[in-house]
Amino acid sequence: MAAYCTSKNTVDLAIDPLILCKLCLSECPLDAMYELVDCKCLFCEVCMRQYLAVLITEGMVAEITCPDAQCKKQGKLSVKEIEKLVDKQAFLRYKRLHFQREVDLDPNRTFCPEIGCETVCHVCSSQAHAAGAGAATVDSVPVQCPTCGLQFCSVCKTKWHAPKSCDEVVTTGALEEVGIPFNNTEDAKIKRCPVCHVPIERNDGCAQMMCKRCKHVFCWYCLQSLDDDFLLRHYDKGPCKNKLGHSRASVIWHRTQVVGIFAGFGVLLLVASPFLLLAAPCILCCKCKVCRCCQEEEGDGFST
Repeated sequence: MAAYCTSKNTVDLAIDPLILCKLCLSECPLDAMYELVDCKCLFCEVCMRQYLAVLITEGMVAEITCPDAQCKKQGKLSVKEIEKLVDKQAFLRYKRLHFQREVDLDPNRTFCPEIGCETVCHVCSSQAHAAGAGAATVDSVPVQCPTCGLQFCSVCKTKWHAPKSCDEVVTTGALEEVGIPFNNTEDAKIKRCPVCHVPIERNDGCAQMMCKRCKHVFCWYCLQSLDDDFLLRHYDKGPCKNKLGHSRASVIWHRTQVVGIFAGFGVLLLVASPFLLLAAPCILCCKCKVCRCCQEEEGDGFST
């Protein structure tokens, strides 16, 4: 990213400290830097403006974080910060894309698919249910737009097609993404995310999938959620047993790492607890002494 800070004269440079911007690798004065509110990382304001402009142009508005990949906190930029750093047109695009994503990921809301109608319609909540051998299917319900009156399917967004299923509508060529089923087919190379229904292609590798759009983690074969399955116990039994795509040794190593992290935190807490209990009186005493000294100094200062 080519961005350079404005230079100052020799006298100003001798007084003001220079700070390295990790994006453009230029040394800039403090007044040319921008500090992120969440993580307190510093970057030159020119680079931050370009960084946000690129993300918004590319439509990557899901969660804008600190541009430093090594930032421990991975600070998030607030809407107010983004509005401050980008121009009006870019900010309007950011708000529009951000709102569209919120609606797309909300099971109770959807946009009307009619051309020219951008009404947000309410969808009656309908959960996925299991259909034989752990295969997940999606219940579609009719939705009627309050603006244009169109009645459409909540899943495939075409005109309401009952008693036909969404898959039957797909195979007839009614959708642009022909041949991508909404229900699970185990040997399919392309499937839809069970949450946001975006098409996902899998060539090889692990059966544990993460949707890039909504970050939902699920099993490729049965589409069951793995968001809370840190140890991947899903692949120990049932129709997906031993289908993870990794050797048994790698699975055990993964579980060892997960358990080790939690165990490490537990051990640190147990080890630190006695020291904290022993140090607490000392800390309190030191604070009391400091407060007492300050009070005495104040008293001496006002005495005549």
